[in-house]
Amino acid sequence: MKKLLTLAVSVLLLVGGLLFQQAAFADSATPDSSTKAFYAWYIKLESKDIYPLLDKGIYVYVTKATAEGLRNAYRHNRLPGDADYFTKVQDYDEHDWSNKIETHQAIMLGDVAVVPVTFGSKDKISVLVFLRKQGDRWKITKVDDTLDYQ
Repeated sequence: MKKLLTLAVSVLLLVGGLLFQQAAFADSATPDSSTKAFYAWYIKLESKDIYPLLDKGIYVYVTKATAEGLRNAYRHNRLPGDADYFTKVQDYDEHDWSNKIETHQAIMLGDVAVVPVTFGSKDKISVLVFLRKQGDRWKITKVDDTLDYQ
């Protein structure tokens, strides 16, 4: 009876572990789900006054080349644009944005996925997120705004 109970507990732990692993990978299974997971993580860190670009967790969502290039630009005070690279704004309502991250269906261009993202429920802002698959994860290679050329 003890062996049967031990076996049953082992099977439950194994199945539970597999389900947890599957849920973790589900966040990166599609370009739009990976993008949404990134921005949820990003906004949460910023709300804690942590600069996500300098957090090692960024490598889960952003390619190493992109993250390292942006970190290098940050160290030399040469980040592109006059706003945050990933949000394309200087300020935003963290509560509103964390509750309203709307990813749209990815547009595939060869091996590149482009995911339109809209933030906020009031003053909506949209960006285009470019991703490539690395291993089993979709990772961000760049982000662009949707503003007219000026």
